[in-house]
Amino acid sequence: MLIIRNYKPSDWNAIEQIHDSARKTELRLAGLEDAFLPLKIAAAEEGLFDYPGLFVAELEGRTVGFAACTKQELAWLYVHPDYMGRGIGKRLVEYAIRQFPGICHIEVLAGNRPAQKLYESLGFAPARTETGQMPGNERFTVTVTVLKRAE
Repeated sequence: MLIIRNYKPSDWNAIEQIHDSARKTELRLAGLEDAFLPLKIAAAEEGLFDYPGLFVAELEGRTVGFAACTKQELAWLYVHPDYMGRGIGKRLVEYAIRQFPGICHIEVLAGNRPAQKLYESLGFAPARTETGQMPGNERFTVTVTVLKRAE
């Protein structure tokens, strides 16, 4: 049974492993493998713990995914690669939206078609494409699709 709950400091090791493995997949899809930063750096650079919503997904007692959001934006969503394709990411997004009904946008790295498809299945639609510096690793230029959801 999948349980989604608020993050606790004891979840750190699990979300670090989830991020570090899943982020490499995300960056590979975007052709940005060299932009990888481990969570121990990215969390500080991108203010992970400043988000009002930080949730983890547990399956049979094991933390397998996490999400972070503001009241308007889903900013982080990672599922351990061993558990991808099981609906865990979808459940995390749905949970975040229940907690923060005003979530209306998300950015997806160009090339990350699996993530974009997930968000589109939840009512988000591509609104525009933007190019800029990668948050937390500004040495890299990224292109993202901004997806919007009707509030």
